[in-house]
Amino acid sequence: MNNASATGTSVLTDAVKGGIGATGEKIEASFAWGIEREGLRIFTQAIMDPDPRYWDDDFAKRTKFGAIVTPPIYCTYIGRRARPGADDSVTRAFAENPNSDGIGGVRTPESRGGLPDVPTPLKRRLNAGNEIELLQYPKLGDKIYQQSRYSQIKERIGKDGTRFLVVTTETTYTNQDDAILCILRASSIIR
Repeated sequence: MNNASATGTSVLTDAVKGGIGATGEKIEASFAWGIEREGLRIFTQAIMDPDPRYWDDDFAKRTKFGAIVTPPIYCTYIGRRARPGADDSVTRAFAENPNSDGIGGVRTPESRGGLPDVPTPLKRRLNAGNEIELLQYPKLGDKIYQQSRYSQIKERIGKDGTRFLVVTTETTYTNQDDAILCILRASSIIR
């Protein structure tokens, strides 16, 4: 068994605690072209959101935003798009670990903006939930930047008595004017 028992050694070691606050470099998430109409169209069709604020110029001009905006979760999506001709990181993650659930294998510490691995012998990762704090809707033409940090790492004890970690990564998305658009807090369980 990989995990320490409830009566055993804590998995929240000093090395793990030392990772709290670790911050990756700020990188451009939207590549060179920024938020563009065709990518926005594809995204809104994929999430099945027909809101005219996302595609109808005349309608959008009459809203409080004054122009076409994106859905609130668009910032978190745009940074996951692969650059044209780039290797697919999700496929690579599954090739490296056939048991991968897709979490943690997409952005590695070696990739730009990546965070260091949490220094723990625990290997299994599970999604523990996400929340988005929306401050401002991105608009067509905006360039989106992102910066991630480990905001919190806690130890918990499961019903079976094993200890595990709950790691919360906070990613802040800004535009070309450095205005904060949204903050994504993504938690994962490491068992």
